[in-house]
Amino acid sequence: MLPEKQKESVAAERAVLVGLLLPNQEMSGTRYDPLAELAGLASAAGADVVGRMIQKRQKICAATYIGTGKARALADYVEEKEGDLIIFDNELAPSQIREIEKLTKRRVIDRTELILDIFATRARTHSARLQVELAQLEYTAPRLRGMWTHLERIAGAGGGTTAGAVGAIGTRGPGERQIEIDRRIVQKRVTLLKEQITKIDKRKLREVESRSDHFTISLVGYTNAGKSTLMNALTAADTLVEDKLFATLDTKTRRWNLGGGQSALLSDTVGFVRNLPHKLVASFRATLEETINSDLLLHVVDASSHDAVGQARAVERVLDELGCHETARINVLNKVDVLGDDSEIQLLRAAMPEAVEISAITGAGVLDLRERVIDRVRGRYARVMLEASSSNGKLLAYLSRHGHILDRQYEDGLVRLDVRVPTQELPRVLQMGAREIPSA
Repeated sequence: MLPEKQKESVAAERAVLVGLLLPNQEMSGTRYDPLAELAGLASAAGADVVGRMIQKRQKICAATYIGTGKARALADYVEEKEGDLIIFDNELAPSQIREIEKLTKRRVIDRTELILDIFATRARTHSARLQVELAQLEYTAPRLRGMWTHLERIAGAGGGTTAGAVGAIGTRGPGERQIEIDRRIVQKRVTLLKEQITKIDKRKLREVESRSDHFTISLVGYTNAGKSTLMNALTAADTLVEDKLFATLDTKTRRWNLGGGQSALLSDTVGFVRNLPHKLVASFRATLEETINSDLLLHVVDASSHDAVGQARAVERVLDELGCHETARINVLNKVDVLGDDSEIQLLRAAMPEAVEISAITGAGVLDLRERVIDRVRGRYARVMLEASSSNGKLLAYLSRHGHILDRQYEDGLVRLDVRVPTQELPRVLQMGAREIPSA
């Protein structure tokens, strides 16, 4: 048994969720819960959700975001629920956070800070930690003023508050506000992190480009849509699978054997959410490099979600932001085995008529997905019969590296090859001394 004091230190924070609905806000059907995702994010961060409050307004209140009257009502509501943390489903300005904290006497964080906190706890690799730290610092920098009590001190004035106040030798002068010192420290750290991440970006890009000989596929989708489960089902990988948002942040790549001598490299990537912080997308560009340079995207959609269409649109927006709007993709409706209301799948089918329906858990539909992928792979590769000198080792090595030699026959100093090669590599192969011959 833990001592009482220790119990208190590990107890989950009691969180009250707050959301503001504006007239032009996108709603995704009558069953859409505006705070459902925020509740999932809060739980993923370790909070205990004890209350929810939604405010409808024509426009945002500059002072308190939800309006002063509603903020006072929030203070009473938090007191009643014995909450110690308020989480907003919107991004707040530093002045709005300070005003709400003053009225409610509780700590206030917004959606962006919550997501950054989750990413910080999930980051495992050096690269992920650097990227999270950069996003956190860029978010924190404009909010420094209200974070520490020492920020209004004057440095360099000997502890006084006026220019030239008496102090130790070398410390007297007009002085400098501590806030300015802190900002400079933060900016210096941001610059250093960006330099380190740029090196990682270049290394990651070289790594991705080195796979150009292979057909590359990325699993993308809303967080908790079942991408890691599907990755394990397709490649027998050991990717972590948990029923929580952002269970994994780091990209994993495995070879997927498609059968018939064909294979592809399949990557599991970080999940997306609505309003994913732009700074986080920018920071995680190295991690998302797999997605940006893929030949094919498998967009995994949680078909059991009441807001599946809205989640799919959110993913498409992030993909557009990454410059992937022209990348070929296959929509995959996952978790069809747990669909309760048949009308839900009908809506999804209408929104995504070409989607493949699967269950990554039971394996239903996975073979259909593989066949669809094989069709895309065939479109990129050409199967040809080639003839060349058997002493042309450079050509044979090139074909082994860039294509797949299905059969070879030697006769009179020549080698006849049955190969599958990327269509774009065929001109290069012919330049290296190969001759295309009609297949038998």
